[in-house]
Formats: sequence, structure tokens, C-alpha cells
Amino acid sequence: MLEDVLILAREGFAEVNAVLGLLVAAVAALIMRKWARLPVIAAGAVLVHLGLEVLAPVIAESGGFRLPPLLELHYWRSAAVLLVGYLIVIGILYAIKRVVIKS
Repeated sequence: MLEDVLILAREGFAEVNAVLGLLVAAVAALIMRKWARLPVIAAGAVLVHLGLEVLAPVIAESGGFRLPPLLELHYWRSAAVLLVGYLIVIGILYAIKRVVIKS
């Protein structure tokens, strides 16, 4: 059980530790005001991340709009992995923000 949680956390951290994930996490950490808002902010970051993944080809004019595979289990597992990753990364960035800014 604990090993599964650690694997999920490792995968989530690796998934968020890319350019898109770090940008979304940095903005989310700057917006966040209290530790109690971390789950809500992380869920919002996941929605933004998934939305940007869908819209990136449209914005770059390299492809058309395609809906994500909402009925497939692997899509929701990847969303859960992203949520765990954003919880970790936003938490770290918010802690750094609190130390640096002293808010």
C-alpha cells in the first residue's frame, strides 16, 4: 500500500517536472494564499494542464481540436498522477514562497 503511494508520488512529480507543469505550478503557487487551499489549487492546476495539452496543437496551428479519451481508464489514472504531482510541487513552491516573501 505505502509502496503504491510512493510510486504514484514519484510518477506525479516526474510528470509535473516538465516545462508546462512547472509553469502551471508556479502560477498556482503564486495564486495560493493558505495551505488549506492546496487541494483546490492543485485540482485547478490539473484542469489547466489537461486543457493546455488538448489546446496546444490548436494554438500552435499544428493540428485540430481533439477531445481527450474521457472514457478510458488510463486517462483518469494520468489525471490522478498529475493531481498527486501538483500537490507535491505546488506545496514545495508555496513553502518557498512563504519563506522568501514572509506572507
